[in-house]
Amino acid sequence: MSPKDYSIDVHNDWCAGCGDYGILTALEKALLELGLPVHQVAVFAGIGCSGKTPYYLAANGIHTLHGRVLPFAAGAKLAKPELTVVAVGGDGDGLGIGAGHFLNAGRRDLDITYLLFNNGVYGLTKGQAAPTLRRGEKTRRMIQANLQSHLNPIMMAMTAGFTWIGRGYAYNAHHLRTLIQNAITHKGSAFLEILQPCPVYNDVNDQQWYEHCEATSQPRLYSLEDEDYDPYVDTDTEQSVFEKKIAQCILKAQEWDEHIPVGLFYQDRSKLDLSKPSTEQESAYNKRAPVKHNSIDMQELYNKLII
Repeated sequence: MSPKDYSIDVHNDWCAGCGDYGILTALEKALLELGLPVHQVAVFAGIGCSGKTPYYLAANGIHTLHGRVLPFAAGAKLAKPELTVVAVGGDGDGLGIGAGHFLNAGRRDLDITYLLFNNGVYGLTKGQAAPTLRRGEKTRRMIQANLQSHLNPIMMAMTAGFTWIGRGYAYNAHHLRTLIQNAITHKGSAFLEILQPCPVYNDVNDQQWYEHCEATSQPRLYSLEDEDYDPYVDTDTEQSVFEKKIAQCILKAQEWDEHIPVGLFYQDRSKLDLSKPSTEQESAYNKRAPVKHNSIDMQELYNKLII
């Protein structure tokens, strides 16, 4: 495949320095290096700045409704199982009005990948506090500090039942590309939170904040791959070990401020995605797309309506 296969000649109107550029680059390279044909990839998006992502890729792109990206993505995967389905959305889109769909997507364990662009604000609507902004934080466009508690995407994903859970950083496109590839190749529901600084509206958690901590004189971000951290659960994993894997994921998910982990938090390789039991119930599931099962002869219908 050529590097141009996923490129598209469309003007990109994200703000200068936006972390979305790094995410787009990583996603494009991940799809290319996996050798996935463009026509076999579908990228769904919600609203907000992240919602523009499908317009900048030469894959099948669908811009959906506020908070509803995951039901659209799930429908496509069930209707056409051979598709590689990627859903993208912001923290406001996915954890605000879309929170219910987020939880149900995890428990269904469909073979789809969900990329959550987390910048703590509603960027497209001028910087209001999003569900991941911490209480007491005040960005440049807020008239007062945030009064509400924040949601923790990693802990929510674990609670929901996602079987692959990771976190990346938008300005480290090389590492992010690897995470996206691993998420896509995982057979089951994959959730990747991406810390994506918004240079215009979030001056609290900006690039400098992530990459330098005054208290430690070190970057806040560190890689779980560099730690003695094993995220994997398999069919032969004992219950006591399984419980420890859950506990370590939750502990790492709560780290913030001076030390913020990125990488693979958890992967359950023992479960089957929903298409497997669907195949058992209906032998034709993977041979003929469900969307085609009850086809209608429209000409016959039209003939009946002719007066």
